[in-house]
Amino acid sequence: MSGAPTLPNFLQQKAIVGVGDLAVSNNTNVIISTYALGSCVGIVVYDSVAKAGGLIHIMLPDSTLSRDKAEKQPAMFADTGIPLMFRNLMGLRVERRRLKAFVAGGASVISGSDMFKIGERNIAAVKKIMGTLGIPVVKADVGGVNNRTVHLNVGTGGVILKKPTGTSQFSLA
Repeated sequence: MSGAPTLPNFLQQKAIVGVGDLAVSNNTNVIISTYALGSCVGIVVYDSVAKAGGLIHIMLPDSTLSRDKAEKQPAMFADTGIPLMFRNLMGLRVERRRLKAFVAGGASVISGSDMFKIGERNIAAVKKIMGTLGIPVVKADVGGVNNRTVHLNVGTGGVILKKPTGTSQFSLA
């Protein structure tokens, strides 16, 4: 029967990560996705032995901009969200030494002069925190003027990156 779903497609689940949110999983049937990364930065991490990974959609570099907001929504900020994602991943038997990361976003999407340079500041904060944690960023697609959408297949470590200019696929396994 044409168009009938296959069993793997039927069992597949999606977790959508909104702005200032994160998701982690070790369910091999899950695809974790985030959409419309403009000046925001998305970080995908994956442990191929544990078959577990996570994705965070960071909006701002530094929680000192709003301590109240950081308490309510820590994933919104690089300095509070990234450590939170790693704490959550450790509960899934992920080992830091096996993690590989992909970083996307940080575009300058405001037409004209972007005097706040949020994208650039987000990229710098993410690089610094990932370096401090010792997590290798094995691939990055940052800066520019295009928004990005990212999908992580938790079962395979496969990543799909979509931009207005095209789609690319690679593996963090």
